[in-house]
Amino acid sequence: MNSIDLIRRLHEHRLWVNRNLREAVCPLSREQLHRSFPIGQGSIWQTLTHLMAAEYVWLEALEGNETPLMPGDAPGRLPGNQDGEEPIASLEELATRWQELDRRWTSYLLEFTDESLGEPVYKVSTSSSSGERFATRRSDILLHVCTHAQYTTAQLVNMLRQSGLTEFPQTMLISLVRQESGE
Repeated sequence: MNSIDLIRRLHEHRLWVNRNLREAVCPLSREQLHRSFPIGQGSIWQTLTHLMAAEYVWLEALEGNETPLMPGDAPGRLPGNQDGEEPIASLEELATRWQELDRRWTSYLLEFTDESLGEPVYKVSTSSSSGERFATRRSDILLHVCTHAQYTTAQLVNMLRQSGLTEFPQTMLISLVRQESGE
């Protein structure tokens, strides 16, 4: 397996986990979605929208937008939201927007080349170094998106457990492999 195939496989896993997470939260009440936790982004809802926003922002950066903000991100969540769109209001809207983002990721992952992995991607930080412009290798961003998703997924599963759920979404790569092989 070459570098591109490995990166694409990690992203296939990430997209599969995201779908599983979206399905897992469907039975939750609004109160459960917004219950405060001392982990993640503070609630299941905020952690889900953070995960989607991070994936949006990094794809935008990979595609050349140095100052990306997710349309409709909750005011105050990301500095400078001037797009005029309302924050995501429901699980249905979240799922619809995320599915479109997943389609964009799938297209992007089919198009990048081995040569482009070492190219710098420029992005202005909206986090701890707010306003500072960074150059990061494309390969490192592609790996970061997957490791960030795994870290955030673990937080979400922990919150789901604390919310009283007894069945949890499949999140392990080996589970995807077994599902694909019909085991």
